Amino acid sequence: MAAAFCNLNPGSGLKKLNEYHLYQSYMTRYFLDSKRSSCFFHNGRKLFQSTYRRQLKFKKGHQSRRVILDSKADYSGTTNEEEKEDAVSKATLIWRAAKLPIYSVALVPLTVGSAAAYFQTGVCSARRYFVLLASSALIITWLNLSNDVYDYDTGADKNKKESVVNIVGSRTGTFIAAYLFLALGFMGLTWASVEAGNMRSIILLACAIICGYIYQCPPFRLSYQGLGEPLCFAAFGPFASTAFYLMQGSTSEMNYLPLGDTILSASVLVGFTTALILFCSHFHQVEGDRAVGKMSPLVRLGTKGGSRVVKVAVIALYFFLFAFGLIKALPFTCIILCALTLPMGNVVVRYVEDNHKDKQKIFMAKYYCVRLHALFGAALAAGLVVSRMVTKGYVPRLIFS
Repeated sequence: MAAAFCNLNPGSGLKKLNEYHLYQSYMTRYFLDSKRSSCFFHNGRKLFQSTYRRQLKFKKGHQSRRVILDSKADYSGTTNEEEKEDAVSKATLIWRAAKLPIYSVALVPLTVGSAAAYFQTGVCSARRYFVLLASSALIITWLNLSNDVYDYDTGADKNKKESVVNIVGSRTGTFIAAYLFLALGFMGLTWASVEAGNMRSIILLACAIICGYIYQCPPFRLSYQGLGEPLCFAAFGPFASTAFYLMQGSTSEMNYLPLGDTILSASVLVGFTTALILFCSHFHQVEGDRAVGKMSPLVRLGTKGGSRVVKVAVIALYFFLFAFGLIKALPFTCIILCALTLPMGNVVVRYVEDNHKDKQKIFMAKYYCVRLHALFGAALAAGLVVSRMVTKGYVPRLIFS
């Protein structure tokens, strides 16, 4: 055994053992590497598939959200116009309720009537002018407040955010304040009429106030029959403008002032522009007026028909202006100055034609009419004054007593 063991070649046995271990370690590494590579490939494919699925879900979700947003935008654009009105600030509502630009309907008839009186007599009472202005403003305040009260009673102003009754929250308080302003205003008009010594003027002003009463107050409420514009024309045109003319033209030396073509023509033009303001103030209230049975001209005609009426009315205004000039009822200076307001008349027509379907924008139509009314009245009054100064060579004499 010892000889046999000694005859074994230790190098050859160890060499085979080492080769066997090397082979086993190589196969192990190969197996592990191949397993890792297959796992890496499998994991990569799995990662790619999961990433693709996430991207697909994201795209579908984005598309669905976009569809929902678009549908919401379409829905809000067609049915949620009231939400825009709710977003109006309290200060804006108070400004709308005050209607300060509308008080030009008190200023213009007085100024034109006083200018016509100066054209005839060459005198003008400054103190009487300001008393009449303050009294007229009080009357207009009564008109605005009482209109809100009675429209509140009928439900016409149920959704009108700028209604004084809705802002204040008291129908009784608004009613009392309205008639208090009426009493104070009528007292001032009576005082001015007595001082002028012309009782015809207070009768005409009383007729103007009666027109305002039957326009909106029960049991008449003629505005619900579509007669508001004719009453407005008569009240602020022939009645008020002529009454102020008589008050300003009367003095202690001359209590009688003739009603000539000049004052009658001027009063017609003033009444025309005033009625246009009232007409355009109904554009954004057509649906509410129809719901409560208030048959204003715009409810009967529709907004498109109303836009045509505005265009015809503005054309008629300037037609009558030039017609009065041709028959020499108005001085040539008045015609020239009033003709300069044609661009403003065109603005009114274009604005109404372009926006008569938009309830938000057409709200401003009445304020464009106020600008036309004020500019036209100022041009008419300035033309009368300048014509007197040029033809007679007089300087205006202000009477403060």
